[in-house]
Amino acid sequence: MAHINLLPWRAERRKQREREFFMQLGAAFVAAVLFVFLWAMWMGMRIDNQNERNAYLTNEISQLDVRIAKIKDLEKVRQRLLARKEIIEQLQANRSQMVHLFDELVKTIPSNARLTGLKQSGDSMSLDGVAQSNASVAEYMRNIEASPWMGHADLRKIENSHDATRMPYTFGLDVKLSRPKTDDASTATGAPAAASSAAGTGVAAPATTGSAKAPAVPAKTASPNGPPAAAKPPAAAANSPASASKGGARA
Repeated sequence: MAHINLLPWRAERRKQREREFFMQLGAAFVAAVLFVFLWAMWMGMRIDNQNERNAYLTNEISQLDVRIAKIKDLEKVRQRLLARKEIIEQLQANRSQMVHLFDELVKTIPSNARLTGLKQSGDSMSLDGVAQSNASVAEYMRNIEASPWMGHADLRKIENSHDATRMPYTFGLDVKLSRPKTDDASTATGAPAAASSAAGTGVAAPATTGSAKAPAVPAKTASPNGPPAAAKPPAAAANSPASASKGGARA
């Protein structure tokens, strides 16, 4: 005999499928929430790590900026020291130039001219003065160009004041300074030359000393019966130390 189920099993099955669907949907939602939470935590950790790296780099960059500022200050100090060193070397090289320059100014100026002012700027010098005539100025320029410590001279101005003075002409010159090539060589070899000359004349030194002592012999001797004796000639006086040395050797 056939058995027929007249209960509503389809409705029960539908409800069971709906319960399973909602359970799966809830599980998927929980898994999605968990995944989002874990992803947010991982991204937060990466962000924190990057922030720490950024803070470290910022700190290192600030320290490097301080070091760079110190290096720039040291570079400025180095440049100032190099500038001072160059100035000192230039002054050391040209320390005798001014002495020779003033000596040349005295030697080159003619008797009928006179300087009223001078100004040096580097390798050039400006001279202002008065002269008796144009020929005096021309002679002065020729003397300057012939000087080893001064070079070409340019006439800046020359005016006749038409005064009753002895030197009515006012002139101005621009002079290029120079340095003789043999100056350094002569300075370097001055001491050896003096030493060699002293060594070369070392034999004659006793004669010089003896000639200095020669005046100890009286130049004139009084004679009881006649006029005073004539003084010895210089040659005899010079030879007296030699004879004295010979006499000492014989003794």
